[in-house]
Amino acid sequence: MDAMTDTALVEARGLTKHFQSGGATVRAVDGLDFRIDRGETVGLLGESGSGKTTTGRLLLRLTPPSAGEIRFGGADVATMSGPALKRFRTRAQLVFQNPFDALNPRFTMRQSLAEPLINAGVPRSERAERMDAVLRQVHLPDAAGVLANYPHQMSGGQLQRVVLARALILRPDFIVADEPVSMLDVSVRAGILNLMRDVRDEMGLAAIYISHDVTLVRYVCVRTLVMYRGRIVEDGPTEDVVRHPRHPYTQALIAAVPVPRVEQNRAAIPLKPARHGSGDLAVGCGFRDRCPYAFERCFAEKPELRPAGAGHLAACHLDP
Repeated sequence: MDAMTDTALVEARGLTKHFQSGGATVRAVDGLDFRIDRGETVGLLGESGSGKTTTGRLLLRLTPPSAGEIRFGGADVATMSGPALKRFRTRAQLVFQNPFDALNPRFTMRQSLAEPLINAGVPRSERAERMDAVLRQVHLPDAAGVLANYPHQMSGGQLQRVVLARALILRPDFIVADEPVSMLDVSVRAGILNLMRDVRDEMGLAAIYISHDVTLVRYVCVRTLVMYRGRIVEDGPTEDVVRHPRHPYTQALIAAVPVPRVEQNRAAIPLKPARHGSGDLAVGCGFRDRCPYAFERCFAEKPELRPAGAGHLAACHLDP
């Protein structure tokens, strides 16, 4: 293994997923290259439809790629089978967006938490101890009361804690959190995010947070990937990406974030309306039809990620 991959837990290499729709090819994920190191928390930021959720599903092998590969701990996820695939399923887990849909309404919390343990072959004698420990970990210490409840008997915040507990109960190394607080009231979001940060630090988890919310990514993630139309257009330390965005799309996302004082308002980036059917997005920049700075080269040549500062990459022909 080369020095570049020594600390990498997850690596995407040319990761691609295309769908056919009405005779047209939809480039949901279009040749991604990135890595997530052990214990690293990465944000995947972008608008709805940018390919974020598809990327998360690819990383967990819930969707097969059209091309490219995903490596987990150096092993090719696509070729895993039998015991190797079963081990991968315990080491990589998903935290769902909607806790109300993530749990079977006919199952008690005990049944929902026992299911992954049963599937992973954890002995019956260990299950009660595992459930009790993970509920305390997510700050639901009344195990007896919680485990007897059905989903409709619990609040949204409590359900999301149970969803997180179910992802953690197999003691994974990597989690994909898909918009983990978007369905919750604002009043409980901070508590869930603080909990997820605490759990990450306690367990040394690697994680990727999928979100359209700049403030969430800034609060939780040390590094951020910005995605647009299936491509990564910016990659860098989160604080640097937020304070000094280099790609016009990232600049537009940051400018759209509300600020507490009127005098701090940033000028909005004058984006053109999206025209998803315009041109061949395999050629040129995928953001060219909305970018106010687009010029001839943007229509003819695909910009590659290149250095835009210390540890910071951007895919834009404007960047020197």
